[in-house]
Amino acid sequence: MVRLAHADSLYERIAAEILRQVAAGELRPGDRLPPIRQAAGAWGVNLNTVARAYAALAERGILETRAGGGTVVARGRTNGPHGGVDPVGQARAERLQSRLGSAVLEALASGYGEAEIEAAVSAQLARWRATRAADADDEHTDVDDTAAHPTNALRLVGSHDLALDVLAWRLRAHSEPVALEVVATDSLDGLFALARGAADLAGCHLLDPETGDHNRPFVRRLLPGEAVLLVTLAHRQQGLIVAAGNPKRITGIADLGQPGIVIANRHRGSGTRVLLDDTLLRAGIDPLTLPGYDHEEATHLAVAGSVAAGTADAGLGILAAARAYGLDFVPVARERYELALRPSTAALPAVTRLLETLRSADFGAVVTALGGYDTVESGAIRSVD
Repeated sequence: MVRLAHADSLYERIAAEILRQVAAGELRPGDRLPPIRQAAGAWGVNLNTVARAYAALAERGILETRAGGGTVVARGRTNGPHGGVDPVGQARAERLQSRLGSAVLEALASGYGEAEIEAAVSAQLARWRATRAADADDEHTDVDDTAAHPTNALRLVGSHDLALDVLAWRLRAHSEPVALEVVATDSLDGLFALARGAADLAGCHLLDPETGDHNRPFVRRLLPGEAVLLVTLAHRQQGLIVAAGNPKRITGIADLGQPGIVIANRHRGSGTRVLLDDTLLRAGIDPLTLPGYDHEEATHLAVAGSVAAGTADAGLGILAAARAYGLDFVPVARERYELALRPSTAALPAVTRLLETLRSADFGAVVTALGGYDTVESGAIRSVD
């Protein structure tokens, strides 16, 4: 461990370092962490700071405290995918707040008043309820059938991607509907949820710098000894989302180190954050020196919203998010987004329909039209053993 120089957000930095060690395989499921007093001495902080970091990771299901066994990296299934306490619930709520906050900020920046924004949100919710009620009337047979058969419902926890919305929509419209619940957190949370049995599928796009491979090295570390399958959702282009016309003349990651550049970042544990940190270090830039590095957003659209609102000059994200706001895009890397699942889950009829959908021409056409996606390998399966 290293000592921390700054007094602000110390517990978050400790939590981030522990998370990095888990992702890198330096800490494995079941490994015991140092007692709080020992860790506090090693970090050069007080006991409460370490306790808070451990508690924050425990709330995310990454650590767990065992009677007489101290604090360890979580492993194994603690509850089923559709029952018990949801360990990602709090993180999900926090990210919803962040996403809504970005939308409100954008509206305020565009000149709308608080009353107008509140009325617009209420109107959109009312419209959604009316649409949902109409769908229930038109398709009550299908809805009842899905509710009566748990195999027609799948829970996906992991990184945010616009293609997941297309997938969920297509599955719902299938002749044998599948209810795909998407809990947008981040890639690491998704894999931890899969390991605990709190998810049927984990959405991830984690690049391992040592091997150049996506996802498979992380699955081996977080689900050691388990047979896991990786299904390709799509290949996608990650890049810097910048203002229309690119007024700051940003041409690549190295330009983020120029004076006056403010960035919007993704949250810790997200594959995009991992990619940003790696590319910054390769460019010889200390991430902590960048203005806005601590400005964390929950989704690619929220990052694009920050750039559109003028609160950030750039942020790493996908082309589809930049297009949604009419912004410019500077390509940085091509990555593979995959869905991790166990072979037993792959045998479910619902997953068969999911694979059919991923491999369909309709899905490929819609996702490709979003921009920055390659769906040639969508539905392809890789094994991890």
